[in-house]
Amino acid sequence: MEVNQYLEMFIEESKDHLQACSEHLLELEKNPDDLAIVGEIFRSAHTLKGMSATMGFEDLADLTHKMENVLDAIRNEKIHVSPEILDVVFESVDHLEEMVMDIANGGDGKRDVSSTVAQLKRIELGEYAIPEVVATTETPVTTVASVLEYDSFEQTVITQSTEQGFNAFEISVKLREDCLLKAARVFMVFEILEKDGDVIKSSPSVEKLEDEQFDQQFSVAFVTKESAENMQKKIMKVSEVEEVIVATIETSVTAVASVLEYDGFEQTVIAQSAEQGFNAFEISVKLREDCLLKAARVFMVFEILEKDGDVIKSSPSVDKLEDEQFDQQFYVAFVTKESAEDMQKKIMKVSEVEEVIVATIEQKQYGEKEQAIQEVAATATVEAEAKPATAPEKNSAAPAPEKAAVPAKADKSHAPVGNKTIRVNIERLDILMNLFEELVIDRGRLQSIATEVNHGELNETVERMSRVMGDLQTIILTMRMVPVETVFNRFPKMIRQLSRDLNKKINLEIIGAETELDRTVIDEIGDPLVHLIRNSVDHGIENPTARLAKGKPEEGTVVLRAYHSGNYVFIEIEDDGAGINREKVLAKAISKGIVTQEQSYAMSDKQINELILASGFSTADVISDVSGRGVGLDVVKTTIESLGGNISIESTQDVGSVFSIQLPLTLSIISVMLVEIEKEIYAIPLSSIIETSIIRSSEIMNAHNQKVIDFRGKVVPLVFLEEIFEVPRKELQEDEFHSVVIVRKGEKLAGLVVDSFIGQQEIVLKSLGNYLTNIFAISGATILGNGKVALIVDCNALIK
Repeated sequence: MEVNQYLEMFIEESKDHLQACSEHLLELEKNPDDLAIVGEIFRSAHTLKGMSATMGFEDLADLTHKMENVLDAIRNEKIHVSPEILDVVFESVDHLEEMVMDIANGGDGKRDVSSTVAQLKRIELGEYAIPEVVATTETPVTTVASVLEYDSFEQTVITQSTEQGFNAFEISVKLREDCLLKAARVFMVFEILEKDGDVIKSSPSVEKLEDEQFDQQFSVAFVTKESAENMQKKIMKVSEVEEVIVATIETSVTAVASVLEYDGFEQTVIAQSAEQGFNAFEISVKLREDCLLKAARVFMVFEILEKDGDVIKSSPSVDKLEDEQFDQQFYVAFVTKESAEDMQKKIMKVSEVEEVIVATIEQKQYGEKEQAIQEVAATATVEAEAKPATAPEKNSAAPAPEKAAVPAKADKSHAPVGNKTIRVNIERLDILMNLFEELVIDRGRLQSIATEVNHGELNETVERMSRVMGDLQTIILTMRMVPVETVFNRFPKMIRQLSRDLNKKINLEIIGAETELDRTVIDEIGDPLVHLIRNSVDHGIENPTARLAKGKPEEGTVVLRAYHSGNYVFIEIEDDGAGINREKVLAKAISKGIVTQEQSYAMSDKQINELILASGFSTADVISDVSGRGVGLDVVKTTIESLGGNISIESTQDVGSVFSIQLPLTLSIISVMLVEIEKEIYAIPLSSIIETSIIRSSEIMNAHNQKVIDFRGKVVPLVFLEEIFEVPRKELQEDEFHSVVIVRKGEKLAGLVVDSFIGQQEIVLKSLGNYLTNIFAISGATILGNGKVALIVDCNALIK
């Protein structure tokens, strides 16, 4: 199997984890002392790091690792949450989202994030706590997460030093920006260190430090009898050193008992490997409870193992692991030249691995089994990063690992409920939809044939098939439905950033995020909503001073609401801001030539409000990065109308505005009214139709060179479709009566004149292909029951 087979799953899971990070970061900003939220963010980041490393996207894994270090320091209360720190973490999440999108588009996920990494590093090193460190003599040390990585030899030195009463420190030294002789300052720092102890490691290396191949900062691992406070004071005396952070290096060892039993051959292999300088490990891997593809995770773990050594034995067997015949945990005996810590880190990078325990297999295990299991003390076990690794309890009889997880589940009074959702490729749903559309066409043909033949059993069969296909259609359409939450989720983070950029206090309320829309509509609606929300935040919500002057609360509110109504979904963006200035909009519209002075006298408030949707219209006095360039709202209107929806605006000055978007539930199968002109059949979407009517020729009037009728007190222009579509007539007809379909686009009405009505029908919307593009007033075509093609009329294009 290739790792690329998991690319699609990696992209989807990465998006989920990044979305979870964004949501929890917003919660954390409101509750900065709630460390449980930090834990949730850390877990998402940790899983993403593991997935990225496993898939080979090192840049993505590296940035996530730096962000994870900051989160770990917050989680362990080494640094405190502040808006400035969260700004950097949000920026990191934005970069990660861009990198994942690049991978999804076929890229390599590489991106210049050096400035963000530098900021994360400074936060991780406790830069925000430095003023306190310098000012007080009591606590000059800030404890931070380790930034150096140690091999097994270095780790042994540190461990033995601490056992002998030495202090092991990680010292971060930052030089001033205007430091001229960086190498000289480094030499002076090392001279101080070597007088008081031993340097174990430096980053960058000593050679790079001597060649000044570093920015302003370097880190050193150091063992000494001196205190952290004294070391910090001594190094701070070096000229041009700006700050010094001294952190203790903590070491921890976890012991576990062996759960694998080895036959004579396996014992010989392990013994000989140990004699040849190999490390023999027993590795316990525990997957998360909600892991969906256990076999895939096992494959990834074994792929890592086989690169670095040889697997001697596994429990359960490899066959059972491949068939997912195990709970969440499996064990592997493994020989390698790598250290226990390195193996633990590598395996922990596999997505959905919850815990890894690595223990050395000691020679005394080869004696009496009962005695050996009680006496084993594994010395090279490393704590899992996600949470402290604890050894599973085992009795002296060494139970089979398949049964190890049973006691944990015994407390549950009911059977465990499995995950009932699966990920399906969107392309497969599209193929399923296309196949069903063909069935809909054939159903129409069968109904037509059954009507002509008039055979009893055939009619019954066709009716039954129609009912079953109706149920099938409902299920398929439901499968394509996606909650608008997938679009709404991006807005809380956006509102946070906008409120900081504009120095406004804004609260975003989201209502009805579970409302579902067809995937094709979801894909298109995101950008229009971004425009509308940015418009509400920039033009609608006033700054805190202005709001207080008007008697409003300092914090403005933007409500994003979604709900079903009939065959439509309504999305509303409501704000309690300044509203639309009627006079300002009219003056701008008249100066732009959008309306005349005379027309403006007869316009209603609603019509004036909707002038802001005109192309190039803007009332902004100052062009900002947020809005006010005269583009955006006209694009919003065009996009929504292309989806078969419409937008309306209600606004009261100094009270607020409501932008309401009406969208169809689905765009694939629609209900239409079939009409006939000469021998040609056209389909008019029912969503645009108000009613049908028969009118006399004498009722048709002329106004401004346009034929109109009086429809319920309104003047409605007539559109003769035979003229629009140039339908050839065999002979001219002068009928006394005309069939008219009254259609609507927003507040505007029109009457489409046709020869006759055929009836209502559900049809499948098909595009006209790449060759017939931009055909005026035709949005697509469909195949009717008799096999003929009917064109679908675009009513929006006909109404000006």
